[in-house]
Amino acid sequence: MFLWRVLLVVIVLAGLFEKSVIAEDVDDYYPIVSIFTPESRTESRSKNWKPAPDGLPLEVSGMTQLPDGRLAVAIRKGEIWILDGVSDVPPDNVTYHKFASGLHEPLGLLWHDDSFYTVQRSELTRVRDRDGDGIADDYETAATGWGLTGHYHEYAYGPELDGQGNIWLTLNIGLGLKGDQLSRTIQDPTLGYRQARWRGWGMQVDLDNRKLIPICAGMRSPSGIGSNADGDMFYTDQQGNWVATNSLHHMRKGAFFHHPEALASMSEPDSPIHGIESVPNGVPFPTALKNFSQMVPPAVWFPYKKVGQSVTDIVLDSSGGKFGPFSGQLFVGEFTLASIHRVFLEKVDGEYQGACFPFRDGMASAVLRLQQASDGSLFAGLSNRGWSSLGTASYGLQRVMWSGRVPFEIQEMSALNDGFRLTFTKEVDPETAADVSSYAMNSYTYLYQASYGSEEIQNRELTITSADVSEDRLSVKLTVKGMRELFVHELTARGVRSADGAPLLHPDAYYTLNRIPKAITRDQ
Repeated sequence: MFLWRVLLVVIVLAGLFEKSVIAEDVDDYYPIVSIFTPESRTESRSKNWKPAPDGLPLEVSGMTQLPDGRLAVAIRKGEIWILDGVSDVPPDNVTYHKFASGLHEPLGLLWHDDSFYTVQRSELTRVRDRDGDGIADDYETAATGWGLTGHYHEYAYGPELDGQGNIWLTLNIGLGLKGDQLSRTIQDPTLGYRQARWRGWGMQVDLDNRKLIPICAGMRSPSGIGSNADGDMFYTDQQGNWVATNSLHHMRKGAFFHHPEALASMSEPDSPIHGIESVPNGVPFPTALKNFSQMVPPAVWFPYKKVGQSVTDIVLDSSGGKFGPFSGQLFVGEFTLASIHRVFLEKVDGEYQGACFPFRDGMASAVLRLQQASDGSLFAGLSNRGWSSLGTASYGLQRVMWSGRVPFEIQEMSALNDGFRLTFTKEVDPETAADVSSYAMNSYTYLYQASYGSEEIQNRELTITSADVSEDRLSVKLTVKGMRELFVHELTARGVRSADGAPLLHPDAYYTLNRIPKAITRDQ
């Protein structure tokens, strides 16, 4: 691995020998290694589409790295495969071993207590090899209890562990249920919403008692689950009815997020959410929050198309610097645009908020699952079946490496009572960084509505009155007029240069300002 990184650096430096500034190419910093990405033979939406007959349909729907370094993947066909040699560069000798089969669209994979756990459509399943022959021979129901109507959109995701060792899973809403599907729903007597039991909920699992514990609700399509550095659990949601744009949410007991059809289960005996008698519709999101006390805002909005169109998996960079300068931050997969984004979180008044940034595009297909390897690199599991995505393949497995070079990026964007503090990965040029014309900022919010998604509304250009560069030249304090709580604050810093004259690799940042921090006095 060390020799590979050295080789990458040598190649990059050779290409830059005659250039006066560092190249603005993400490949120089985070190259992609394709392990298995067969080109698509037909459009993925075609009714006649099928995998190449001479290849494995590696539509990766779950990933986990085993203690011995091998990578286990679940695929949407209903199998678990164990791959060896995936960390080789180049990966010329990868071996594929089928461990389990007969599963119903597993959408996650976890190695826990010497067993695999995966969430199928109807249950959390423990999969084991009892006789040691390398093939699963024990499929045990670890937990069940959520409903199914037969609607295609009733996906189930997980499991994942939080920092306290709790197992989590999330459940999709069924969209536009009709006919016989309605006979398999439950209905809230007050609001009238109908869904299968616990649809649109985030659940914990008591493995000892094989019991589901409902925690939070209001999810539409919660395809990504993951914990942050503090061990708190988050999920991503995708734009649609009641969901203005893609979003990242902190899951905790009793929280309601945005999709009210999940409240069909509000009257269930174990529900931690009670007393919602009406739901606002067609109003700005900040107004909806004021009139809907049980609803909590997302920690981060992903502005549509600017930072993806269908966010997916969440993975914490816990590498301690093996993957570059973003340790402790979250990486989030993107389906439609076949890319990966980055999220910085902080707590203000005890609640999470933060910024999202573009990170890596150009993946071969939809990024459905992410897994950080022990060396810090990111495995990306790809599958676009059912929806179109950018890229040359319909499914596969890729690996995002770090070349060892540090890109010039906005590492963090933190809220202040009168602006924002930008922390950079490299020293800035003090002249351009102190020039307010190097920056531009505006803010906007969204409609909370039953219709699909929302445009950006109540847009306002903001005035940056000063830009103060720190002594170490690694941060800049921006003083901003007109900050608004519960609005996205979009920043571009296209005029900023590094000490050696390079522009930012990604000059745009999007901060979800749920709360403006209080001013810090000298006595504090």
